[in-house]
Amino acid sequence: MTTAVAQVRVPEGLLQEVDDLVGTGLYTNRSEVIRDALRKLVLERQIGSVPNTGDSVKEIREIRKKLSKDFRAKDVDEINALGQ
Repeated sequence: MTTAVAQVRVPEGLLQEVDDLVGTGLYTNRSEVIRDALRKLVLERQIGSVPNTGDSVKEIREIRKKLSKDFRAKDVDEINALGQ
Protein backbone atom coordinates (compact mmCIF):
# COMPACT_ATOMS: atom_id res chain seq x y z
CA MET A 1 0.00 0.00 0.00
CA THR A 2 1.35 3.38 -0.93
CA THR A 3 0.11 6.54 0.66
CA ALA A 4 0.23 10.16 -0.38
CA VAL A 5 -0.03 13.35 1.57
CA ALA A 6 -2.68 15.89 0.63
CA GLN A 7 -2.82 19.27 2.25
CA VAL A 8 -6.28 20.82 2.46
CA ARG A 9 -7.73 23.98 3.91
CA VAL A 10 -10.69 23.40 6.19
CA PRO A 11 -12.95 26.01 7.77
CA GLU A 12 -12.42 26.27 11.53
CA GLY A 13 -15.98 25.18 12.28
CA LEU A 14 -15.61 22.01 10.25
CA LEU A 15 -12.24 21.26 11.81
CA GLN A 16 -13.84 21.65 15.24
CA GLU A 17 -16.43 19.04 14.23
CA VAL A 18 -13.59 16.72 13.22
CA ASP A 19 -11.87 17.33 16.54
CA ASP A 20 -15.13 16.61 18.35
CA LEU A 21 -15.32 13.22 16.61
CA VAL A 22 -11.76 12.48 17.71
CA GLY A 23 -12.71 13.59 21.22
CA THR A 24 -15.49 11.00 21.38
CA GLY A 25 -12.91 8.25 20.98
CA LEU A 26 -14.50 6.92 17.80
CA TYR A 27 -11.40 8.04 15.90
CA THR A 28 -7.83 8.34 17.16
CA ASN A 29 -6.85 11.36 15.04
CA ARG A 30 -8.00 13.81 12.38
CA SER A 31 -6.56 11.73 9.56
CA GLU A 32 -8.80 8.78 10.44
CA VAL A 33 -11.88 11.01 10.36
CA ILE A 34 -10.95 12.47 6.99
CA ARG A 35 -10.08 9.08 5.45
CA ASP A 36 -13.38 7.64 6.67
CA ALA A 37 -15.29 10.60 5.24
CA LEU A 38 -13.51 10.23 1.89
CA ARG A 39 -14.24 6.50 1.76
CA LYS A 40 -17.90 7.18 2.46
CA LEU A 41 -18.02 9.84 -0.26
CA VAL A 42 -16.37 7.57 -2.84
CA LEU A 43 -18.55 4.57 -1.96
CA GLU A 44 -21.68 6.69 -2.00
CA ARG A 45 -20.80 7.86 -5.49
CA GLN A 46 -20.14 4.29 -6.60
CA ILE A 47 -23.14 2.51 -5.12
CA GLY A 48 -25.64 5.19 -4.19
CA SER A 49 -26.61 7.05 -1.08
CA VAL A 50 -25.41 5.81 2.28
CA PRO A 51 -27.99 6.12 5.04
CA ASN A 52 -26.93 8.34 7.91
CA THR A 53 -27.38 6.23 11.01
CA GLY A 54 -24.82 8.19 13.00
CA ASP A 55 -22.23 5.40 12.82
CA SER A 56 -20.36 5.86 9.56
CA VAL A 57 -17.72 3.28 10.47
CA LYS A 58 -20.41 0.62 10.79
CA GLU A 59 -22.06 1.83 7.57
CA ILE A 60 -18.80 1.54 5.63
CA ARG A 61 -18.12 -1.94 7.02
CA GLU A 62 -21.59 -3.06 5.91
CA ILE A 63 -21.01 -1.63 2.44
CA ARG A 64 -17.65 -3.36 2.21
CA LYS A 65 -19.31 -6.68 3.08
CA LYS A 66 -21.89 -6.07 0.36
CA LEU A 67 -19.18 -5.20 -2.14
CA SER A 68 -17.24 -8.34 -1.29
CA LYS A 69 -20.30 -10.43 -2.09
CA ASP A 70 -21.20 -8.49 -5.24
CA PHE A 71 -17.70 -8.65 -6.67
CA ARG A 72 -16.90 -12.08 -5.30
CA ALA A 73 -13.73 -10.77 -3.72
CA LYS A 74 -11.57 -13.28 -1.89
CA ASP A 75 -12.51 -11.67 1.39
CA VAL A 76 -13.55 -8.41 3.03
CA ASP A 77 -9.94 -7.68 4.05
CA GLU A 78 -9.01 -7.38 0.37
CA ILE A 79 -11.63 -4.67 -0.11
CA ASN A 80 -10.68 -2.96 3.13
CA ALA A 81 -7.10 -2.77 1.90
CA LEU A 82 -8.26 -0.87 -1.18
CA GLY A 83 -9.56 1.95 0.98
CA GLN A 84 -6.34 2.40 2.94
